[in-house]
Amino acid sequence: MPAEQQSPTPAHPDFETVYGQARDIGGWLTQAQARALWDEARAVPDGGLIVEIGSHQGRSTVVLAAAAPRARVVAIDPFVDGAMFGGLATRDRFHANLARAGVVGQVELRQAKSTQLRPSWTEPIDFLYIDGKHDYWTLSDDLLWTRFLPDGARVCIHDAYSSIGVTLGLLRHVLPSRRLRYLDRTGSLARFEVAPVSRADRLRILAELPWWLRNVGVKVLLRLRLYPLARLVGHHDRADPY
Repeated sequence: MPAEQQSPTPAHPDFETVYGQARDIGGWLTQAQARALWDEARAVPDGGLIVEIGSHQGRSTVVLAAAAPRARVVAIDPFVDGAMFGGLATRDRFHANLARAGVVGQVELRQAKSTQLRPSWTEPIDFLYIDGKHDYWTLSDDLLWTRFLPDGARVCIHDAYSSIGVTLGLLRHVLPSRRLRYLDRTGSLARFEVAPVSRADRLRILAELPWWLRNVGVKVLLRLRLYPLARLVGHHDRADPY
């Protein structure tokens, strides 16, 4: 086809522009963590599949979809009721935020618990982001989604080495794993790769334990409203360390 007849390739938005939209969406993803997700999503091939477990109001969903405009994003969230999650009102905000960012057509919402959806799942996944319910049992089940990832694919897990449930799940299932290699973290966003695991990879997980214990201690101080003591260990916010 002559060059003048080819369909133009849409301009790829830059991270700063996209995060300028995403930061006003309710959620706990920091700018640095959003950048880490952005970089991973950019590596997904055209026509690839990104699966996000836990979408809330869509802050991370917008980042993932905008970073990989030629990929599919499946967002999984049950939108349960409750003061923290908001139920159907949160789902409505999710749809509105995606529409505002112009990524509605790229995102497929599965309103379900990830633990209920996984047994019937069959599609290969190119990038997996886990930010679902942060208890040990759910995280343990969500790690089973990595079975759908090929060698070399990446996994990001939010609230790692901060949440007690998430961290215990990582210690129980990832530390002894021969297939999921720990790379690094951005705050509490941990990156893993489907690859053979070395002793050094396992030691890097164990090296995060002091930071985890510090975060647990900070959360205890916040619950007791001992904010000055929390500041002494470097936490200057009244929100939990994410």
